[in-house]
Amino acid sequence: MRVTASTCLTLYATGALFSDATTASTGFALLSLAAALLLLAGLWTPVAGVLAAIAAGWHGIALPLDVRADALLGMLCIALVLLGPGAWSADARLFGWKRLEIQNGSGSDSTPGPGGGGSPPV
Repeated sequence: MRVTASTCLTLYATGALFSDATTASTGFALLSLAAALLLLAGLWTPVAGVLAAIAAGWHGIALPLDVRADALLGMLCIALVLLGPGAWSADARLFGWKRLEIQNGSGSDSTPGPGGGGSPPV
């Protein structure tokens, strides 16, 4: 997912750099390239995913030729934000895996035994 999103953002950025030299297209290209490099490396994935989603929205508004592709890229970037960087990323190496422990509804730490019944209700 990270490679696909960063490839699309790099293509958007090169298209913006070679089309004209307006300030808006240069800003878009810099935002897209920064987000693409961060996503490709898997570094600061939540920040890079939000930047990439903003860049995809910006591209969809500025060039409404294929809005569906921009919407798909934006949703892909939001999915990356929600899923996280993955095992093969700089974030996983720097910060380690996060583990979320979900307790049962009563708030107690009872775990089901070998029979799968758990503790009886009170």
